[in-house]
Amino acid sequence: MAAPVPPGAPRPGANSQQPPSPRNVNPNYQTNPNSLADNMQNLNLNRPVSMPNSGPRPSPFGQQPPFPQSGGSAGFPGALPPMARPGPPPGMMGRPAVPPTGPPQSALPANVPPGRPLGPPPGHSSPFGSRPPPGSLSSSTGGAVLPSSGFPSSGAPSGGVAPPMPGARPNVFMSSPPLTGPTGPAAPLSSAPAGPLSNGPPAIVSGALPGAPLFPLAPSASQPPVGPPPTMMSARAPAQAPTMRSVLGSPAVTSPPVQPMPSASPFSAVPQARPPPPGSPYGPQTWPMQPQQGAQAPPIPGSTQAQPPRMFGMPQPPTNQAMTTIPPAMGQPGAPLSGPSKIDPNQIPRPIPSSSPIVYETRQGNSANPPPPATSDYIVRDTGNCSPRYMRCTINQIPCTADLLTTSSMQLALLVQPMALPHPSEDPIQVVDFGESGPVRCSRCKGYINPFMKFIDQGRKFICNLCGFTDETPRDYHCNLGPDGRRRDADERPELCRGAVEFVASKEYMVRDPMPAVYFFLIDVSMNAIQTGATAAACSAINQVISDLPEGPRTLVGIATFDSTIHFYNLKRALQQPLMLIVPDIQDVYTPLETDVIVQLSECRQHLELLLENIPTMFQSSTTAESCFGAAIKASYLAMKSTGGKLLVFQSVMPSVGIGALSSREAEGRTNISAGEKEAHKLLLPADKILKTMAIEFAEYQVCVDVFVTTQTYVDIASISVIPRTTGGQVYYYYPFSAVSDSAKLYNDLRWNITRPQGFEAVMRVRCSQGIQVQDYSGNFCKRIPTDIDLPGIDCDKCMLVTLKHDDKLQDGSECAFQCALLYTTVYGQRRIRVTNLSLPCTNMLSNLFRSADLDTQFACLLKRALIKSTGLRNDGRIDDRSFWFNYVSSLSTPLAVPLVYPRMFAIHNLSTKEEDESVLPPIIPLSSEHVSDDGIYFLENGEDALIYFGSSVDSSILQQLFGFTSVDEAPSQFVIQQYDNPLSKKFNDVVNVVRRQRCSYLRLTLCKKGDPSGMLFFSCMVEDKNASGPSYVEFLVHIHRQIQMKMS
Repeated sequence: MAAPVPPGAPRPGANSQQPPSPRNVNPNYQTNPNSLADNMQNLNLNRPVSMPNSGPRPSPFGQQPPFPQSGGSAGFPGALPPMARPGPPPGMMGRPAVPPTGPPQSALPANVPPGRPLGPPPGHSSPFGSRPPPGSLSSSTGGAVLPSSGFPSSGAPSGGVAPPMPGARPNVFMSSPPLTGPTGPAAPLSSAPAGPLSNGPPAIVSGALPGAPLFPLAPSASQPPVGPPPTMMSARAPAQAPTMRSVLGSPAVTSPPVQPMPSASPFSAVPQARPPPPGSPYGPQTWPMQPQQGAQAPPIPGSTQAQPPRMFGMPQPPTNQAMTTIPPAMGQPGAPLSGPSKIDPNQIPRPIPSSSPIVYETRQGNSANPPPPATSDYIVRDTGNCSPRYMRCTINQIPCTADLLTTSSMQLALLVQPMALPHPSEDPIQVVDFGESGPVRCSRCKGYINPFMKFIDQGRKFICNLCGFTDETPRDYHCNLGPDGRRRDADERPELCRGAVEFVASKEYMVRDPMPAVYFFLIDVSMNAIQTGATAAACSAINQVISDLPEGPRTLVGIATFDSTIHFYNLKRALQQPLMLIVPDIQDVYTPLETDVIVQLSECRQHLELLLENIPTMFQSSTTAESCFGAAIKASYLAMKSTGGKLLVFQSVMPSVGIGALSSREAEGRTNISAGEKEAHKLLLPADKILKTMAIEFAEYQVCVDVFVTTQTYVDIASISVIPRTTGGQVYYYYPFSAVSDSAKLYNDLRWNITRPQGFEAVMRVRCSQGIQVQDYSGNFCKRIPTDIDLPGIDCDKCMLVTLKHDDKLQDGSECAFQCALLYTTVYGQRRIRVTNLSLPCTNMLSNLFRSADLDTQFACLLKRALIKSTGLRNDGRIDDRSFWFNYVSSLSTPLAVPLVYPRMFAIHNLSTKEEDESVLPPIIPLSSEHVSDDGIYFLENGEDALIYFGSSVDSSILQQLFGFTSVDEAPSQFVIQQYDNPLSKKFNDVVNVVRRQRCSYLRLTLCKKGDPSGMLFFSCMVEDKNASGPSYVEFLVHIHRQIQMKMS
């Protein structure tokens, strides 16, 4: 009998010519496999005014077009190196109206031996093309993109951002201050004034935007509809006829078509105009193989060079590096003092990502390979276990008993991100169609067929790897076994050789036909929103993303505004102009006739554009300060109830009237002292159960709510966030909102929200082998039964924490299996079941647990459980900031958890000394003040926001080249990055562009100067320094080392 062959491994002597696999299509991506990568170049950034092949695409708020395409690199200046993160948002392209067809295209490097069909998913944007996973960014608040940053910051109204008061805790996620400048619609490049190119919108002279400028809409590639089908139910009849009045406005303005950019990205300043051209930076790119990924990782197949084992992120020892001497004062009383310890600070472990990608096989030699660090750049070859992007375990060897786990003091949990973005060079997830019978399942536990189910009796029966039950193999699925004990067709069936697969759902998985793609926009038009420019910013952003919505008759849109009353709009084409329908009752709300307020996008596009242009001016003289937020979302839900869909809400002030009205629980100016003498921790909980009850009802009818909070005051995020957290949405938080500095970010956040890979009407369940069971789920969802979680919306940025526990002993040497099944509706209206499998060895040895611990996943798990120092736990932060932090972290993916607490820092004053063939990004600097010099300029980013720090002795010529001023004292309090005509400025802008792509987030930039509160903000991020709350990182390591020595002796 031949030795067993690991799942997914080619059978010895198997013919290399394998029959074609089932149609390999991921419904969330475009047919062009390079489109996502192409789209990365359309980031809303800074480029010279005139460059070849650049079209006059207007940008949000009059901003100049993004950088044009360069001849050879389709989107990346020069040749960008492989990105270190699960990359850029895919979806930044027009989606085809019908599912793509055709075989996948191979994109694996030539030095990677082929196994099964290779190639990037059709239309997959590179999750690594520069960012996410966003990563894309998930959270209990939601938060694909964080409005504010993990940096503490102090917020002031947009009129002028004041520095933080001494002793005041800066805001968790900082926003850039507003900028002043000219206003007006975007001008084509041909008429662009000479001078630096700004990547931000024009300044607003008065308190409010004078109305959203009209931007020419370029035709976008047709896209499939998106959205889940909820249970049919008609809205009740209105209790009173709505008041009707005409919406006044000038006729729609037309403009000649603009020259399209090569592709659209979630960050581009303007909508995509046409499908991207072929040449992608990812197409011909080859990915070098790293000889060894770390001290404990197995060697990568095909590697020939060996390196001395080092912790991941530990740099090579530099020559002539001085050693830091630490006095032995940290030891416990009575500890032996053997003299000072010498530690090289450059050799201590740090969470710094690798500079080049590695190839990672999920299983080798019939056993699981430990995954590479989550923050590293790696290409996965699925050989039985799923990619660690989809599912990671905190420990890669499962303890056989609960006592052993308790002894280790580690958490046993899974971090599941079922729609995570793959690397562009990875195989796409295969789609398997079993027809009307549906996928093969275990008749006892209902687990899905997978590579670890064992076939016996010549293939006539199979044993479930989850519950151990023996089932009869369906007659039409039977196949004889080979001499190795595996089915002869195992290598040709993705469900038998791959850890991740997608099944086409049969009729039994549907309660009704797939729903149309419904997008409903709800905009705050209260006096504060109008005066701060939040309303105009929201209208402009919506106007620009209209072209990114799926094309076709299945795409429906609706729009409403609210202050102390609710205003719906009839957008039917038959009307000469939109009609306003007012709903005055905000206690017992109703909705006008649904067919009038939610209509096909193809029929109402002109009316919708005209309306969005005029809304800011229609309400510009409003004196209504109240907000009926709760009533407005309830009325919008009633309009969407029969279909479900996405409800995108733009909110600027605290809900004060109607259903779910709130009162200020935080006295302004007193960060943690609440009115009514309530305990501080209660301010982080919802004020009452009204909004939670509404959210559960929304989830039942498949309405996913995203809330964009554009505010300058306290709005009680703890209460508001309950709705997006329960419906699978997220909160975007812009505090203090500036119409100048935040409008471009608002647009990019909205665009990524609607174009990223996503599913609707989803249900997810995780199954485990006997001996382990799911204890709890954590994330953005609604749970009505213990075993399943309901997700009205699920996207590539959302990550769920699944806590596990023992219910029996496991056998040492056996394997423990985990299977996540996600039933969802694709953007094409197809029902799919995405199944991801992970099988890990069991152990009785404590040393094996520590050796196989996944540090990134352990850390993310602890972060989600708020067991570390953070703004969320500090009692000196603003209540809204703390509430938002908790929401953001709850669905945050593992690759984004690390930079949130250990940001990246680069020196940018010496970029001109870099060699041309080096990476665009300069070397990462440790977060210690000893690495910050007075004559340097430093860029620090945490995935959502960035700080630019000036030393006190910076060369004036460098300041002039980078920022246009010659003295640090001239640095403006309100900053928007610009590109000047010199190499240093170009390289700096390239760095910002790359980081924004990698993080899939439009970073807000803040200038920090030594000696003022902004400088203190920057140095508060130097987490390796000693401070009042604890020792330095080096001292801490010395202390831990001594404790271990004492324990061992």
